Amino acid sequence: MLRHFWNRLRLTLEMIRFEHSVFALPFALTGALLAIREDGFATPHLGWRIFWIIVAMVAARSAAMAFNRILDAPIDARNPRTAARHLPAGVLSRRFAWGFTAAASAVFIVAARALNDLCFYLAPAALAVVFLYSFTKRFTSLSHVVLGLSLGIAPAAAWIAIRGFLDPRILWLTAAVTLWTAGFDIIYACQDFEFDGREGLFSLPRRFGIAGALWISRLFHLAMIGCLGALVYAFSLGALSLAGLAAVALLLAYEQSLVRPGDLSRVNAAFFTVNGYVSVLFFLFWAADIFLLRQGT
Repeated sequence: MLRHFWNRLRLTLEMIRFEHSVFALPFALTGALLAIREDGFATPHLGWRIFWIIVAMVAARSAAMAFNRILDAPIDARNPRTAARHLPAGVLSRRFAWGFTAAASAVFIVAARALNDLCFYLAPAALAVVFLYSFTKRFTSLSHVVLGLSLGIAPAAAWIAIRGFLDPRILWLTAAVTLWTAGFDIIYACQDFEFDGREGLFSLPRRFGIAGALWISRLFHLAMIGCLGALVYAFSLGALSLAGLAAVALLLAYEQSLVRPGDLSRVNAAFFTVNGYVSVLFFLFWAADIFLLRQGT
């Protein structure tokens, strides 16, 4: 019995691509580090706060991904690209997936309670946002932006977790993550251009065509760089942050070069590999800058 449970849990983590929590987690941790810097590096119980931020981030993403897979299972079953996913293929039961979603949501609430009152009060709204995304492709072409916001609220939430209130300056990072995520999700959605049309689903590729959608993706990524520049200015960061911004810009340019309207064969490389490097390198450069600034004070 226990072995069967762990096997189903493993399959669930595969289904939600648990390892891709790396996408937004570094941005959340950057928001936390900026808040710690504003606290004068004197945040009480810092180790536990970082621990609960990571738990909250991973739990919220896990709940959202499992919910998305449950809701989309009938659609995925009709799409040749996704028909082999765990739920439509019958590898995993919907009942277990619902149980996992509820458990991950509960862990998120517990983590928010462990952080501070404002995090706890905002936790249901945060879950509402990440669950909302799963419905949006049924009624709006801006579903990519809603997905972006689902990840983009993480840095602001991490700031609140450290300081107990929201500073408008951190919203530059929320905007940057929102635009970054929306941009790469547009690229990913190009794969389902024909399927979305047949199913009556909404996406920017379906509305503007693949070529038009890729241009919108490029504009989103360009705007992301602008938001990060504004963040550097707002927090008076240094050369390493600017170097990190340049690294992100180069990686996004490379990501955009991998896809063409007539050639989507490298979408997975653009979506998974490059974006993993974007988030990790961003965090490494900015964390180094924040701690070096501390040493210089």
